[in-house]
Parts: sequence; structure tokens; C-alpha cells
Amino acid sequence: MATLEPSTARELSARLAVEQRKVRLPSVSAGIVRGGDLVWSDARGTLDGRADGVAADADTQYRIGSITKTFVAVCVMRLRDAGRLDLDDRFEDHVPGSAFGRATIAQLLTHTSGLQSETDGPWWERTPGGDWAALMAPSPVQRMRAASRYHYTNVGYAALGELVARAGGFSWVDVVQRDLLDPLGMTRTTTRPTGKAAVGQAVHPFADLLLTEPEHDAGAMAPAGQLWSTVVDLGRWAAFLGGDTGDILAKDTLEEMCVVQAVNDLPGQAWVSGHGLGWQVWNVEGRRYVGHGGSMPGFLAGLQVDVETGDGVVIFSNTTSGPVSFARDLLTLVREREPVLPETWYAGGSDPDAVELVGLWHWGPAVTMIKANGEGGLELGVPGEGRGARFRKAADGSWVGLEGYYAGEPLVVVRDADGAVSHLDLASFRFTRLPYDPERDVPGGVDTAGWH
Repeated sequence: MATLEPSTARELSARLAVEQRKVRLPSVSAGIVRGGDLVWSDARGTLDGRADGVAADADTQYRIGSITKTFVAVCVMRLRDAGRLDLDDRFEDHVPGSAFGRATIAQLLTHTSGLQSETDGPWWERTPGGDWAALMAPSPVQRMRAASRYHYTNVGYAALGELVARAGGFSWVDVVQRDLLDPLGMTRTTTRPTGKAAVGQAVHPFADLLLTEPEHDAGAMAPAGQLWSTVVDLGRWAAFLGGDTGDILAKDTLEEMCVVQAVNDLPGQAWVSGHGLGWQVWNVEGRRYVGHGGSMPGFLAGLQVDVETGDGVVIFSNTTSGPVSFARDLLTLVREREPVLPETWYAGGSDPDAVELVGLWHWGPAVTMIKANGEGGLELGVPGEGRGARFRKAADGSWVGLEGYYAGEPLVVVRDADGAVSHLDLASFRFTRLPYDPERDVPGGVDTAGWH
């Protein structure tokens, strides 16, 4: 089991204590996950924010708000993997009778459906909700053309929750319980507070006073933000996002969910946040994080995983508003104090069949390198730079691009009559061992005068 040095744990706890007092959080609870284990957790403050209240700890429940959406999204992807639906299906194909039925499941997952953000009725986050029929009377509508831009929609995830319920034959939360929470041992994640739970509070902006926020069942809107959880339980969900998916979800599917589908494009700013198939993605100073934030009246929550290190952080507070953005700072502190060591290199990770493809190749006069990596694949140039990309070997022996310009494109190995590699075809581009090799089939031919 992974552990942190006591000095690192003390510094994390000190940062938590400073933020709790500076921001005036009734309570704050946080945890760090490394290697699939919760390696640090701490809490400050009390369940109701009063000096004589019960102290918060790693088993204290907080409402996690929109992090609920990630559970719904994983259930949708499980249905896709089981052949029950296609992400390009229209919502109408599975849940008929809405004004936004032409929106696809993928668009609802990625907040690109154009569907209105909130309900037409009272503030759903503070008032009890009705069933699906009540939410659809009148039906929410699209505010803009589908796929035209990123537009966060809580209503869209209420719709996905209804889809999960109809496909599973149970309520959406029963499906989540059966397929996700029970297998992962997340016994303290529930739709309403149970056991030791924080009280949602609003902190007066100009005085040290509290106002208790209402707690209720959001009804059909519940899939957008109903769940409650603890540091221990949500730490397990962070481990899941870090790759410890067990038999619940294929790793390829998790990776697919974390690919940026839409960015929150704000005028005059480089993009920082985007959205995949249910997970938020952040691009901060060259580092990539995945996870999700959550907020409901009286509560703030966050879950983030550093893609490079696999370290995760979860954080909760029972306050309506206030900066809890220091969650990522906790990850940075751990990374700088105790960097994750790379795995030891051993021979044997490369595909022996790839050896004949490695070395220098030329696309016209441009020189590039192909090498076999330790994951059984190929790398063309430097992945992530220009048209550099990784390639994975398919079951039929062909090579398929994984990212960038060549994502999904086949790398075709063309051979001579004697079976030796002649050249490579990639998205119509011809790669030869010599620049514009006249002995190879170069499109357009090679000037007979040759190089001069």
C-alpha cells in the first residue's frame, strides 16, 4: 500500500487548516489517492460550523452535487459497451416525447446538445422536484443548435438519468447502486444524508454568521446532483478514474470518456476547462487533469486526477460559496514533495514484428523516426508534437493511430514481391526509407532528373 511521508502529511494538513480559516468554511474534508489507495485524509471544522459541534472526519457525508453526473455517465457507457445503445443515437430513440429528442446521447454527455441549462420552474437546487412527467410539462427546449458550442446543462443529465432508468428497468440510483457502488464497496454514497453528515450552510459574506440551506429530494433532476459521499468513498471513485476500474468498465472506455469533446471557450482566454463523455478536463500550465466539480446550496465538492502521475484528490465543504480551488494545490504539493517514480525499464515490451518498421523514414524531404515503444505499439515522431502519434496493433495485425492528426487512421505496410517492407501508407501520405525514393511508388512520380 502506498504511503506519504509524515512531513508531507503535516504540510497537507496545514494547508487545509489555513484554507478553512481564511475562507471561513464551516468544515472542510479532503483526501489524496495514490496507487489506488487513500494515502492521506484530514478534516477541519464541525458538521454545523459551530465551535461546540461534532468534528468532521473522513467518514462525514457531504453532498457532492454535479459529481453525481459522472456516475450516470459511466452507466451510460456501460450500456454502450453492452450493445444496448450507440452514442450517436437520438435521445428520442430511447426516451420519446421530449422537445429535445433529436439531441444525441453523446451531445447530452458532453454538454453540446444546446439544451437549456436549468428547469423552467423554481430553483430546483433548493426546492423538491417532481417525476419525469412533471419535468417534461412543459418540455425543456434547446437554446441553441446542437453541437454548435459547449453549454453546460443540468437538465441534460436529468435526461440521461431517465435513459439509464428505462434501460435498466429500475430507478437511475438503483442502477448506480447495483452496477457501481456495490462492486466498488462505496457503502457511504447515498441519495440522502445518512449517519454522520454535514449540514449545508451559507456563510454571511460580511459577518461570521451561518444560514442553514434546505435539503430535499430533487426528483427527476436528481441525476444532475443528488448524491452524498465521504472522503473514503469518493477516494475510491478517484482511484476508479485513475484506472482501477476492475470489471466495471473497460480501460479503453474510461480513456475514451476522458478525451476532450468540447472546450469552455471564453473570449480572450486560452482554454482551461473542457468536457469529455461525462468527465471534466482541465489543461493547466501544460498539465492535464480529469475529474468533476460539484456544488449545491450549502455544499461544494471536487474530484481531480493528475493524468501524468495518476494521483487524485477529493475535497468537500459544507458552504454554499467560497473558493475551494486549492484542491489542485494539494496535488501539486504531493507531486513536488514526493514525485511518482517511473517504472523500472525491462526488455521485452516491444512487439518483435515491429522491428522491421523502426528507424528513419521520409515523407518527401521531411525526416521522421519510427520506434517501437514498451507498450507493444509504434511511435511516429514525438507523440503530441506536430503530427507525431502513437499506433496500436489491431487484432488483424494492422496498425491504427491513437491520437492527433492520425487518430483512427490505418498505417498500411506495403511490401515488395519478396515480402520485404517497401514503404508505408498513412492517410494517403507515402513514407519511404529514402527521400522521394525513385524505386518506390511515390504519388505523382519522381522527376527523372533526380536530385540536383
